[in-house]
Amino acid sequence: MDPLLSLMESKEQAENFLNGGYLCSQSILMAYAPQFNLERDLASRLAASFGAGLARRGETCGAVIAACMVLGMNFGHTAADDQDSKKRTYQAVHGFISQFEDCHGTIKCSQLLDIDISIPANFETAREQQLFSTRCPAYITTSAEILNLLLAEH
Repeated sequence: MDPLLSLMESKEQAENFLNGGYLCSQSILMAYAPQFNLERDLASRLAASFGAGLARRGETCGAVIAACMVLGMNFGHTAADDQDSKKRTYQAVHGFISQFEDCHGTIKCSQLLDIDISIPANFETAREQQLFSTRCPAYITTSAEILNLLLAEH
C-alpha cells in the first residue's frame, strides 16, 4: 500500500473517531496505531487519560499529545545511548508544535477553547456550548495534516 495513501486514511480515521465520540488524544493515536503495529484497543487505552488537556486540566491539547506519541513511535529511540534518534524525535516534536502553534496560536486546551476547563463548572459550560464538537475537529485535522507531512518526509 502507498504510504501516502495510508497517511491520508489515518487523517480521515482520526476525524471519524472524534465524530464517533472518542477523545482528541484517542482519535489521533488510534488512527495512526496500525502503522506501528499497535492495536487500536491498546492505543485507545494509552491515550484515554490525555483528553481535555490531560484529564480535563486544560493543559496540552490531547491531539498534540497523541501526535507527539506518534512521532515517538516513528522516530523514538529504544537504546538508552541512541542520541541521534532522540535528537530526531525532539526535532520532529518541536517542528510539530511550531506548526500547530502557527495555525492555532497555542497548544494549550483551555486557550484553544477560550475557557478554563480545569474548573468543573467551566467544563460543563464548554460541553453545553458544544465547544468540543465545534472546535476540536479543527485541532484533529491540523494535527493529522502536520503528522502526515512529518511522517512523509521520513
